[in-house]
Amino acid sequence: MPDRTHDFGHYGAHGQRGSEAAAHVLDSLTGGITSPVTSPRGLSARLRYLTRSTAGHEAIHQAGITVTPRTLKAWLTGKQRPNKANLTKIDTAYRALRRRNVARYLLKRLNAGGGTRVEIHPLDQTHVPIPHQRVLEYRRLNIRNWDAIIDAWSKGETRALDEAWIDQIVNLGSQWGKYEYVTSVGFAA
Repeated sequence: MPDRTHDFGHYGAHGQRGSEAAAHVLDSLTGGITSPVTSPRGLSARLRYLTRSTAGHEAIHQAGITVTPRTLKAWLTGKQRPNKANLTKIDTAYRALRRRNVARYLLKRLNAGGGTRVEIHPLDQTHVPIPHQRVLEYRRLNIRNWDAIIDAWSKGETRALDEAWIDQIVNLGSQWGKYEYVTSVGFAA
């Protein structure tokens, strides 16, 4: 069976789950460190962010980084460099902590003034033969309550995020199933 998140059957429509697209937008709204973790500047900034609080140390532990305080200090001072696996874990820990730290702010902004309008861009059907293409319009939806979406996103719970997203897109009416998979979604906070 083909991977539905990237290839929708043998006709060739392309897209991703709407919840996944929403998570990408939410991640972009978090701001934060733009330098890659592989650069000395990006690594240093992430490590400083993670080591200045108890929550940061917990995020390091939850990401599976098991180094001694001495090694962590060597990383911070630039005397030692983490291996590739630990670089990935550092970036994962940073993103998880950043999500948790900005979730309350994003929730307040997205719920303000009666909610936030979301633009939903349907599947890309450019490679689907014309007789097999479905009519999919660009849609707009006002999400009034972002609580469940932000909660699941901030905790990194993919399934809960998908369920919360679907709970909102059913407001599109009987055609909501056509927008479970999308090219992209757009909104601002």
